[in-house]
Amino acid sequence: MIHECSSVHPEAIIGENVTIGAFAVVDKNVVIGDNTCIYPHAVILEGARIGKNCQIFPGAVISGIPQDLKFNGEETICEIGDNTTVRECATVNRGTAAKGKTIVGSGCLLMAYSHIAHDCVLKDYVILGNATQLAGEVEVDDFAILSGGTLVHQFCRIGKHAMLQGGSRTPKDIPPYIIAGREPLTFSGVNIVGLRRRNFTNEQITGIQEIYRTVYQMGMNNSDAVKYIEENLPDSPEKDEVFRFITSSKRGIIRGYLE
Repeated sequence: MIHECSSVHPEAIIGENVTIGAFAVVDKNVVIGDNTCIYPHAVILEGARIGKNCQIFPGAVISGIPQDLKFNGEETICEIGDNTTVRECATVNRGTAAKGKTIVGSGCLLMAYSHIAHDCVLKDYVILGNATQLAGEVEVDDFAILSGGTLVHQFCRIGKHAMLQGGSRTPKDIPPYIIAGREPLTFSGVNIVGLRRRNFTNEQITGIQEIYRTVYQMGMNNSDAVKYIEENLPDSPEKDEVFRFITSSKRGIIRGYLE
């Protein structure tokens, strides 16, 4: 199912039932999993590792060399997990010597004109809205949603189940389970709708709300808030996740909203 007008390198490894459309390009040192569709005019460059049941739409470029002046031609890769969709003109660069790979997990949706720079790590079921741009070595955890036109500074982390308002500029880490919005970007509440869609119970959501009341509404600095959470709030996986995220943050987390 490879169109005669496509260009597929003879050393590329193509799985079963793969469709490659007219004028698509598949370079050497590429692996494409079973049942994946490469639409016309998509470009899959050296170092790409694309999983099963993926869709790569026209104009998308996977595994382009990094836009990083420190890159010196080292052999690196770009991994795309199973069941991920890359829409029109989205770009995913491969890694540098820093990590050796850029990773996009399974079940992700990268909408049109989104960009993932070198050495980023996106986990599973992440959604990037149209024209969202991730700088180098950004990390995005499971089920996070970055709405259209979001800009994320290099080395920032986005926690699991977080949701960012469209057009956000993201200079610091976004903790898990929250909505981030306004200008400058601040904590705007717990992502209740998203958590319910992911089958979180009311008890779990209430526990998360209590955690963030401590972080953002009790007037403590982050160190005191983390200590209070550890000593006074009931144990839960959500508490552990927030605790790990905040204590490991190198850039610091976004602030709470002040009237």
